[in-house]
Amino acid sequence: MEYKIIGSVMPVVELTLRLGDRIFAQPGAMMWMDGDIVMETSAGGLLGGLKRSLMGESFFQSWFYPRVDGAKIAFGHSYPGHIIPVEADRGIVCQKRAFLCAQEGVQLELAFQRKLGAGLFGGEGFIMQKLQGRGMAFLEIDGECVVRELAPGEIHKVDTGSVAAYEQSVQMDIEAVRGFKNIFFGGEGLFLTTLRGPGKVWLQTMPLPNLARSIFPYLPIPRQE
Repeated sequence: MEYKIIGSVMPVVELTLRLGDRIFAQPGAMMWMDGDIVMETSAGGLLGGLKRSLMGESFFQSWFYPRVDGAKIAFGHSYPGHIIPVEADRGIVCQKRAFLCAQEGVQLELAFQRKLGAGLFGGEGFIMQKLQGRGMAFLEIDGECVVRELAPGEIHKVDTGSVAAYEQSVQMDIEAVRGFKNIFFGGEGLFLTTLRGPGKVWLQTMPLPNLARSIFPYLPIPRQE
């Protein structure tokens, strides 16, 4: 399989498939495909469908495979942001709804926050997605994507909700913002997310909740007659 990411603000990833390749994706993510590609949609069993629902994904899953070498298919972003490729063999933990598509050897599983504080105040909730197995997957990132490679023991502090994904070797936690002025006038909330290396971290610049809050004041208000 070969891939090409097209666009910047609302990108798509176009895959060139070989015979034997199989791709699975979120229903509705496919933008276009050659006539030599077959599509199949299923829940993959009740348990599999329920797990995907808990992860913020659809109960069903779409599979695609080519009848000939070189057939192309493209999957698109659901909102302004970026598409990033990741290798699943290192174990990637990501926010709910981040998954876009992946090769057949990739397993999409539930990941639970081990620490109570991170689950309550870390901005991602207790349930996240985990990619493991063998193969390449593609994730949807809110806004721009910034990558950090943390050394063993290195700590990176970020705004809650700005963590898009991280390798499973990274430890995620939260810490309270200190200082009266920082809490009430700093505009960063009560908590920060802390990430401790080693491992790679993918950060996002415009989490969807932040985007929604920015747009909300400009939405028209229906008038009552």
